[in-house]
Amino acid sequence: MLTVRKSADRGHADHGWLQSHHSFSFADYHDPAHMGWGNLRVINEDYVAPGTGFGTHGHRDMEIVTYVIAGLLAHKDSMGNGTDIPPGDVQRMSAGRGVRHSEFNHAPDQTTHLFQIWIEPRETGGEPGYEQKSFADADKRGRLRLIASENGADGSVTIHADASLYAGLFDAGETAVLPLDPKRKAYVHVVRGTVDVNGRTLDTGDAALLSDDTGVTLANGNAAEVLVFDLAP
Repeated sequence: MLTVRKSADRGHADHGWLQSHHSFSFADYHDPAHMGWGNLRVINEDYVAPGTGFGTHGHRDMEIVTYVIAGLLAHKDSMGNGTDIPPGDVQRMSAGRGVRHSEFNHAPDQTTHLFQIWIEPRETGGEPGYEQKSFADADKRGRLRLIASENGADGSVTIHADASLYAGLFDAGETAVLPLDPKRKAYVHVVRGTVDVNGRTLDTGDAALLSDDTGVTLANGNAAEVLVFDLAP
């Protein structure tokens, strides 16, 4: 079964320095019908204004994946990491029993556009951890490239959760099929462009929630960038 959630139906928060679109309930946006999907708890699409960012704050017991679309995000945390996250990089932060971090856009004239993703871990109270890897556009062109997984397969970042995350770039003539266990759930988010998901056309910001399906088929892309999640039930 496939359910489409349109971009305009997401929650929206305007903080002036931050424009954020919430696929699931988050902060002041609460929708009992959209509290998560499987063990996927948060997808926030954020636009961080130049010279601003998130001050130091804490997290715990969550696997946090950051995927930057445009601009640069500067990260610092209580584990001693201090890095810049450019487009093409994937950052994984395991909050475990507790971590504090900050995220800033230090550019004077460019907005940073990113996705922040939270996935519930298999176990709570674990050791905090950090990982960052780069994935070239060529590796995502016309295919689904594994970028995060529980066992770090295929050079992906390792998350401590029963989930896999893929990214792909698609134009006309390029197709990809991801087989699924029908007992699991899947989630497809269109980062930009348009693409057909199992025969349904999705536009920028739209998402498809899948259950009891044997696969995800992507086709007829037009400048499309797509994130696909294989999730615990």
